[in-house]
Amino acid sequence: MTTLIDIDARGMQHCETTALGVLLRHQGLDLSEPMLFGLGSGLSFIYWDGKNLDFPFLGGRVKPFELTKNLAARLGLELAVHETSSPRKAWENVASAIDAGRPVGLQLDSHHLDYFTPKVHFAGHIVAMYGYDDRTAYLVDTDSQGGAVTTSLDGLAQARAARGPMAAKHRSFTLTVPKDAPSPQSRIVPAITACADAFLNPPIANLGYRGIEKAGKLVRTWLQRAGDPRRDLPQAAFLMEKGGTGGALFRNLYRDFLAECAQSIDSDHLRTGHRLYAEAATLWTETATLIAKAGESGDAQCLDQAGDLLGDLSRLEREAMQTLRRLAE
Repeated sequence: MTTLIDIDARGMQHCETTALGVLLRHQGLDLSEPMLFGLGSGLSFIYWDGKNLDFPFLGGRVKPFELTKNLAARLGLELAVHETSSPRKAWENVASAIDAGRPVGLQLDSHHLDYFTPKVHFAGHIVAMYGYDDRTAYLVDTDSQGGAVTTSLDGLAQARAARGPMAAKHRSFTLTVPKDAPSPQSRIVPAITACADAFLNPPIANLGYRGIEKAGKLVRTWLQRAGDPRRDLPQAAFLMEKGGTGGALFRNLYRDFLAECAQSIDSDHLRTGHRLYAEAATLWTETATLIAKAGESGDAQCLDQAGDLLGDLSRLEREAMQTLRRLAE
């Protein structure tokens, strides 16, 4: 027997916003992907390196599931989250929601999903699930991964049970839009200013504009840091541009969010912020290109140029966020 929910299965560019779009459209709330990302104050930066990593990681957004929590709080959504160490209970949590006609969000390790490429471990991946039968789970993933896809129940169970960096305990969640929820437009300014405050006041030097500045110094050492430069540097560049970021390490999404906001909010601060993030998006793509070229050619000068661009980006994004924070005035 197959249980399927009738949904709008549009795949988007980023996994978490894709899942949020599926769940919210089913509730009658249809927002663009940039608006979902921006209202969830999703933009950030982290330079992450450690003994358990083969190579440094550049992240351009808040940690997995933080965007969902931010969006739910900002729009007054009812967010029901289930976590458990029991695979049996984890399945019951999902199957009962789908049986009741509600699509479910899942956080899991993409490595174990049958359709997913490339085969790398990433336990912060998020998908929407809208059906199942005796062998198969019906999911919605990003457009680049196929949109509406299927995977085996065994693979899904392994993906949900995975451990490691960013893993959650079989996390599943549903969203409900209450009748008295505030309009998304009324929450734009608080979302932007909250994102700006966090970016401008990072608790450690690896985050926010300080993290970008740090990356600008350390990227120059990446040929020595890499175990296999021809593999590691192009892979890092690929993740920046093609790893579900929407391009330019999520800066394209935030640029488009600000552009959409400027259609309804008349503000010089907003227009300036949009212009600066449009410039930043271009520089991030140039940075990724230089990193890939350095790995392919072994030319350290490319990394010096990338480091210079990252220094410029730190200053540029700091200026952009300082300007956007003034929206609260």
